[in-house]
Amino acid sequence: MAEPIRSVLIVGGGTAGWMAAAALQRTLGPHAKVTLVESEEIGIVGVGEATVPPIRDFNVMIGLDEAEFMRETKATLKLAIALENWGALGHRYLHPFGTFGPGPTLADFQQTYFALKAQGLADDLERYSICWCAAEAGKVGVRSPDPRNPLNGLFTAYHFDATLYARYLRRVCETRGVTRVEGKVVDVVQRAGDGFVESITLEDGRSLAADLFIDCTGFRGLLIEGALKAGYEDWSHWLPCNRAMAVPCAKVGPVSPYTLSTAREAGWQWRIQLQHRTGNGYVYCSDHITDDQARETLLANLDGEPLAEPRGLKFVTGRRKKYWDRNVVTLGLSSGFIEPLESTSIHLVQAGITRLLQHFPDKDFSPVNIAAYNRRLGREVELIRDFVILHYHATQRDDTPFWRQVAAMPIPDSLAERVDAFRDRALLYQVGADEYFSQGSWLAVMYGQGVVPRGPNPLYQYQDAQRSAAGLRNIAEVIDRTVAALPDHEAFLKANNMWSGDA
Repeated sequence: MAEPIRSVLIVGGGTAGWMAAAALQRTLGPHAKVTLVESEEIGIVGVGEATVPPIRDFNVMIGLDEAEFMRETKATLKLAIALENWGALGHRYLHPFGTFGPGPTLADFQQTYFALKAQGLADDLERYSICWCAAEAGKVGVRSPDPRNPLNGLFTAYHFDATLYARYLRRVCETRGVTRVEGKVVDVVQRAGDGFVESITLEDGRSLAADLFIDCTGFRGLLIEGALKAGYEDWSHWLPCNRAMAVPCAKVGPVSPYTLSTAREAGWQWRIQLQHRTGNGYVYCSDHITDDQARETLLANLDGEPLAEPRGLKFVTGRRKKYWDRNVVTLGLSSGFIEPLESTSIHLVQAGITRLLQHFPDKDFSPVNIAAYNRRLGREVELIRDFVILHYHATQRDDTPFWRQVAAMPIPDSLAERVDAFRDRALLYQVGADEYFSQGSWLAVMYGQGVVPRGPNPLYQYQDAQRSAAGLRNIAEVIDRTVAALPDHEAFLKANNMWSGDA
């Protein structure tokens, strides 16, 4: 029987590094030593402050207390993403969490909806999503485990300060036995013959060895690329934005329980409201706007006074060709980058950790196991890539060269097939169990940006239209009553001891 892994070295801190440390310590316990090395001199990118609902499962898995976590990270709740000017200038829609309609049934909601809509028997799409309606009303609540309760559809995620999250996880990890080493990596020592990483060397001459290495060194990819040369797959021909400018500003007004994404001249701007401030950023394509122009655009569109100088970030959208090579697994920015339009940056860290636990190795490092990990995670990332590309492809905007470029650019065959199937007969589907985005997500964005089916599945002409319409009216009425009874966002956080005293 192969020897078990007895030591794990995480190279790099930040959100990815400390998430990995928390999960591995929780899982391995006393059976393996978990060490994290990071340098205070190397800054944290930390632009990702919005998440998606699976982060709740991760926090539960590593044993965090939700109220304490929210106070420590100045977190707020999130029900949806609001997208402005994406389909057309002046147009706004929401991509909500959860489902549309009554939840999982044998029938596809969108088929019933479009059949009734054609007869004038259905209202606007948002009337059938509790997350959409609650987000617009500024209301939040606790999801019910009872599928008969309308609150069963109230899925929430978080907005939080990513830097504070990393610091909080560090404190938690260190109290649980994770060893933190301060130092800057200057060399990676590989084993002769097969190239496995044996150790890293720090600037002060110390050497740190381990059985398994986790590369969280950001865009540098110090181990996965610098040492192992895993390679990088460039997706900028599909996602041409290659810069971001980020700045916090003062909090103004009540905190909205949704992320705001506003399409601009050469990209898009995010707004994420936390308890103590608002995070803002402009993701843009440098072929169509200069850094100075992007900075001016960002500062001109803030809710409150800027709290710092805007900070720039350069990136190439794409992914590492191997997420796991020999005894090195890469997480976070070292594994690749998809712009955070759908708040998937932290989710992909979580996905990588989850898959690693499912495929956890022994010292033999089975090639079959590693290949399966790379295939699964690669497919999951590609599906998220397609969903993000959809936002650019499905636009009627032609007012700037950037929007004309992205509207006309070729798209992956995998995405074209889904768009064609929806446009043809409102067909939606998921590609396997590892796909994150649901049929409801695809419906929200495709229809929200003007992809309209020519008609539903012809079988739906046989439904009792009046009875189905009455069912939709009942769903909308129940959602209205339920949302009206929910507390306001800030009131809920304060009532549940989730509000930081210094926010």
